[in-house]
Amino acid sequence: MALVRWPRDRALGWLDPLAVDELAGHVLVLDGVSAADDPALAWVRRSPCVTIALTPAGGEGARAPDVVLAHDEVDAVDDLVAAVEANPGASRVLVDVLRATEGLDVASALVVESLAYSALLAGPEAAAWLASRPAPRARAFAGPPVRVARDGSVLRIHLARPENRNAFSAAMRDALVEVLVVAEVDPTVEAVELAADGPAFCSGGDLDEFGTAQDVVVAHEVRTRRSVGAVLARLAPKVTVRVHGACVGAGVELPAFAGRVVATADATFRLPEVAMGLIPGAGGTVSLPRRIGRQATARLALSGAVLDAEAALRLGLVDELA
Repeated sequence: MALVRWPRDRALGWLDPLAVDELAGHVLVLDGVSAADDPALAWVRRSPCVTIALTPAGGEGARAPDVVLAHDEVDAVDDLVAAVEANPGASRVLVDVLRATEGLDVASALVVESLAYSALLAGPEAAAWLASRPAPRARAFAGPPVRVARDGSVLRIHLARPENRNAFSAAMRDALVEVLVVAEVDPTVEAVELAADGPAFCSGGDLDEFGTAQDVVVAHEVRTRRSVGAVLARLAPKVTVRVHGACVGAGVELPAFAGRVVATADATFRLPEVAMGLIPGAGGTVSLPRRIGRQATARLALSGAVLDAEAALRLGLVDELA
């Protein structure tokens, strides 16, 4: 992995994005490109590498690159390059999926995300991460993974696994799909409110279930047929999600589908999947770009950075602080 840095003039004159010796496997930084340069930067969307643009002072960032940094964020380049170097396959797949799905409808984009996620599940980076993990634990829980209550025309849903910080398990996924489909087909449900018990809204995918799928093709079929994100997207105008504490992985991706997201001041947001050799797989490559844009999504996912509630509000990841 190498960092390749091009001045604006070379970037605007480049015509062959598939020249392997030049770009494949690298991180390309384009210096001083702005939105005015986008017509000449169309090739960037086909480049076989992660592209980062440094915007000139006072300029509007170019839309073609994968990540855009302000001219004074040079230090952030090193952090992003290190993240890509650690998991180059997942990083490249992430930006490819974000590029490909930007103009797709939600349902089609979720299929692309799932196919890419399944491919990475069978890859060496995810295998290395799984090998570094403790053996899965068998856990028993006292009650159902979600609590549901009807309050007139409002359906209130709570994630109810505080013992493991509401980790997003197969059981929780299936329970959410079941209740959300009811809300979708019942015309007397006028509003849906989703919240969670315990100190965290959702700590992400249940790590004890990672790597347990024996067939990645079957896993893809289940992921697309039992998609909480797909139902949330269809219900979005009537859905409010109230988040608090840690919102990790699915805990970021699923709320982003909702029409309204309200966060407490202690809420934090993080996408850790690339560091696991994966990409967001609960719909995050679809929901987040529709809220904060493709480039901000790529930066958040590649860096694995933690956003506090104020930063999430400024970015548009949440709509209100409670």
